[in-house]
Amino acid sequence: MPGGERHSALVGGMDGAERLQRETTFWHAPSQSADVAINANKEQFDAKGLAIAATDGYVGGAVDVNKDSIVGSQYLLNARPNWRALGADEGWAEEFQQVVEGRFALAAESVENWFDAARKLTFTGKIRLGTGLSVVTGEILEQVIWRDTVGRPFATCFQSIDPSRLCNPNDESDTATRRRGVDHDEWGEPQRYWFRRAHRSDGVLQDMRAYEWAQVPARLSWGRKQVIHIYDQVLPAQSRGVAALVGVLKEMRMTQKFRDVKLQNAVVQSIYAAAIESELPMETLYEQLGGTQGSDGVQQYLAAMSGYYGESNGIKLDGVKMPVLFPGTKLKFQPAQDMRGLEGYEQSLLRHIAARLGLSYEQFSRDYTQTNYSSARASMLETWKFMQGRKKIFADRLATEMYVLWLEEQIQRGEVPLPTGMDRFSFYQGLNREAFSRCTWIGASRGQIDEYKETQAAVLRLRAGLSTHEDEIARLGGDWRETFAQLKREQVAREGLSLPEFEAKQAPAPVEQADPNLQSQA
Repeated sequence: MPGGERHSALVGGMDGAERLQRETTFWHAPSQSADVAINANKEQFDAKGLAIAATDGYVGGAVDVNKDSIVGSQYLLNARPNWRALGADEGWAEEFQQVVEGRFALAAESVENWFDAARKLTFTGKIRLGTGLSVVTGEILEQVIWRDTVGRPFATCFQSIDPSRLCNPNDESDTATRRRGVDHDEWGEPQRYWFRRAHRSDGVLQDMRAYEWAQVPARLSWGRKQVIHIYDQVLPAQSRGVAALVGVLKEMRMTQKFRDVKLQNAVVQSIYAAAIESELPMETLYEQLGGTQGSDGVQQYLAAMSGYYGESNGIKLDGVKMPVLFPGTKLKFQPAQDMRGLEGYEQSLLRHIAARLGLSYEQFSRDYTQTNYSSARASMLETWKFMQGRKKIFADRLATEMYVLWLEEQIQRGEVPLPTGMDRFSFYQGLNREAFSRCTWIGASRGQIDEYKETQAAVLRLRAGLSTHEDEIARLGGDWRETFAQLKREQVAREGLSLPEFEAKQAPAPVEQADPNLQSQA
C-alpha cells in the first residue's frame, strides 16, 4: 500500500481537521481555554439570553418547563442522615428525620419567607428562581447572609445575586488568579468573590453602588460557606458558567425575525387589496388623474369615480344587480399569500433549538398534533432523563447547600436531636457534616400519559421488590411519610362508616392508529 493511502486510511476519522479540503479550508476554530472563551463575552451572553427569554414565547416557555418539570409547586426535603457513619442507630435516625423535616417544612413554606434575605420568596421560590436562571445564564449565585434580628426563628438566609454583578473590581482584565470576579488559589479553589454592589445599569438611577465592589470570602475560618456558586462545568479550569441558550442564540433570533416577517407580510397583503397598474411615468399618471405630482389628484379622481357610481347605482336585470365600473378601471383582487409552505422551515428551527435545550419538539413548541401515545411517552421519557440531570446539578445542589447551612445553625442552637455521646461541635469533625446533612429532594412529579397503565406498572414493581413506596410516591411528587400518616388517619376515621366498595376492572388497551409508513416498509 502506498504511504499516502495508508496514512489516509489510518486517520480518515480526522478529516475534519484537514486544511486542504474545500469544506474545511476557511474554517478556523481558535484553541482557547474555557475562561478566555467565556469570560470576555459572559455579560453579552447573559444579556442576550435574558432578552430572548423575555420576548420570545417559545424560549420563555422552555424556562417555565424547566421550573415546572424540576421543582414544581413545592420542593420537599427527604432527610436521610447516614446513621451508620455517625455511630447511631435507626431509632435516632427516624427521630432526627421527623424533627428536621417538620421544622424545615415550616420555615421553607412560611409566608414570612425566612430563607430569603429580601423576604420576597419562599424556599421553593428560591429554587425555582435559581433553576430558571440556570437555563438563561448557566449559573446560580446566592450570598449567605446572617440576619440575627428580633423575631427571626433563625439567622441564616440567602441573597440572590445577578450573575452580571460578579465581575472584577473596576472592570479590570482577568489575571492568573482572578477570573471574572472570582479569586482562585493555585489549585483553582475559589477564595474570594467580587460583587458589584448594584447592577451596572443602575448608574442611570444615580445609584453610586454601581461603581463600588464588595469582597466576599468564599468561606469563613471554620469552613462555613459565604457564597453559593453553582454552574455546570464542561471544561477544565472553568470559572464561570455558560447557558445552553448560547449555542442556539442565532437560531432563536432567526426564528423571531422569521415570525415577524411572516406577520408583516400578512398585514401588508390584507391592507393593499387593490392597486393601480400603469407603465406611464409618475408625472403623466398624476396628470391623467386630474392633477400634478404633489397635488391631490387622487382625491379628484376618487370624487369623479364616486359621482359616476352614484349615477349608475341601482341598475338591475331581473333583480340581479349589475356592477358598473368607471371607464378605464380594472378590478384586480390581491389574494393573501399562503404561508403553509413556510411552516416546515420554522419547524426545523424549533427542532434544532429544542434539541439544544434538552426538550422534545412537542414540549418546546406545544404542538402535539402529530404525536401518538407511543411517541409522546418516548419524548416524555427523554425529557425526564434530561430534567433529572439538571435537577441533580442545579436544583438539588442549591437546595442541599442551603439546607446544610440551615442545619448547621439548628444543631448549634440545640434544636435537633443528636446521637448519644455527640455535642454541637461534633458537626465539624471528619465527615460528620456530610453524614448529618445527607438528603434527597422531592420536586415535580413525572406526570402520566396513561394513569391506569402506569399505576399497574408501579404496583408490579412493588410486588416484585424492584421499587419502594418511597420511590413510587416520590414519582408522584409526594412524601411517603406524610402519605402513610394520612392513610392511617383516614383508616381510623373510616371505622364504623358504611362506604361503597369499588373494584378496579381491567380497562381495554387504547387502540393506536398504525403508521402507514411502517406498513409500507413491512
